[in-house]
Amino acid sequence: MLIKKVAIDLGTTNILVHVPKRGIVINEPSVVAISREDGKVLAVGVEAKDMIGRTPDTIIAERPLKDGVIANYHTTEAMLRYFINKALGGVRLFRPEVMIAVPAGITSTERRAVVDAAMAAGARSAYIIKEPIVAAIGADIPIGSASGHMIMDIGGGTAEIAVISLGGIVSCGSVRIGGNRFDASIAEFIRRKYGLAIGERSAEKIKIDIGSAMFMDKPLSMEVKGRDMISGLPRALLVTSDDTTEALKNDLQGLVEATKEVLHNTPPELSADVMEKGIIMSGGSALLRNLDELVSQAIGVPCYVADEPLLCVAKGTGVALENLDSYKRSILSTK
Repeated sequence: MLIKKVAIDLGTTNILVHVPKRGIVINEPSVVAISREDGKVLAVGVEAKDMIGRTPDTIIAERPLKDGVIANYHTTEAMLRYFINKALGGVRLFRPEVMIAVPAGITSTERRAVVDAAMAAGARSAYIIKEPIVAAIGADIPIGSASGHMIMDIGGGTAEIAVISLGGIVSCGSVRIGGNRFDASIAEFIRRKYGLAIGERSAEKIKIDIGSAMFMDKPLSMEVKGRDMISGLPRALLVTSDDTTEALKNDLQGLVEATKEVLHNTPPELSADVMEKGIIMSGGSALLRNLDELVSQAIGVPCYVADEPLLCVAKGTGVALENLDSYKRSILSTK
């Protein structure tokens, strides 16, 4: 096989690249740093993320994807080209086949933009597959069986909730609530309650280190530094996990409502299957403390976090790409 295959989880926050037989070879932030003067790409991934909020006027560090879809076409194309070349090495005889996972709620125009960007980045052919399907495959759910399986894939930009049976999506919902929204809510809450302005990265660190979806018996705490809103001077502050629970209340309520909506549109037989098997959670934001317990209590259905939730979509996309014939029905479009 001279033609290489590459599976890409094109996430709002992170890009993961899976190469058959080698597994996940790249897991980097989906951030690109560009020179304002000539539009040249200066850095991609980890290096570019370190520049967020710290660049001079001549450099712009941005995420080319917003809520799971392309917000800046040229930057996305440059980012895809960089990651494909990095995964496969510089010199190649043949252009690779690429499969990209996209949100279930994506429009045909947005889908076309993803295919075009992949082709422009050097793909020989591009396949598009819906995230809930590959998240389920990556979480080892037997999606081809004639029974209902429910998956919640909560990423950086969107949460995809779907009931899958016989390899297809029976009912699904996509809400623009994810890790980035959680970060923004935490930053906004700390600004309102304590009068302290903190950056995107500090908010993310609070979420990861002490964030919790429910109030804890023994709250966690950490020191955070930022700019005082009144004096304009730097100030340090002790923040607890209870602050994050309060900050995320509305976002988590939105997730629960979206899950209820999907269950409401699910045929009774499949609802019975979901009740029996429970809901599987994947995506990086599924790692938020006590989120599975919160959803389980609110809906009355057991909830489990998949093994390595962050890698589910990338692993599933890799499996689908290696077994194209088996997953023909799940693939949206090719070029």
